[in-house]
Amino acid sequence: MTTVFDRLADLAALTGEVLGTSEWIVVDQARIDGFANATGDRQWIHVDPVQAAQGPFGCTVAHGFLTLSLIAGMFDSAFEVRDTRMGVNYGLNRVRFPAPVPVGSRVRGRFRLLNYEPLPGGAQLTVEVTVEREGGDKPVCVAETVSRRFL
Repeated sequence: MTTVFDRLADLAALTGEVLGTSEWIVVDQARIDGFANATGDRQWIHVDPVQAAQGPFGCTVAHGFLTLSLIAGMFDSAFEVRDTRMGVNYGLNRVRFPAPVPVGSRVRGRFRLLNYEPLPGGAQLTVEVTVEREGGDKPVCVAETVSRRFL
């Protein structure tokens, strides 16, 4: 369920707090193959189920960068700021992939505000995103994102 904030300025008091948790996303082979085709990263651990079955994970696994790219959509289902008209990615401070995402997994992101910096006409948000795999004991991605939201 999306957490709704009426005003961007309301986030300033929430540093250190969880802003929301996204809906689950299924990472199936079609999604993995689509990412491989879009990026040219066709390593067998991602796209060859027969060979991957004999590999270290016993099946194909999502690209780390696929997992990272899912964060953009997860933002939308985790929280909404009603008075903003636009948001842009500004960058990443840190990204880690502590565990793989086996094909067929469901993943979701938990968003914790690390820093709120007012800007003319908006604010810069530094948000820690922890992507978890359903049934997994470790996060599959932990990223510190930096985005700008404009009024």
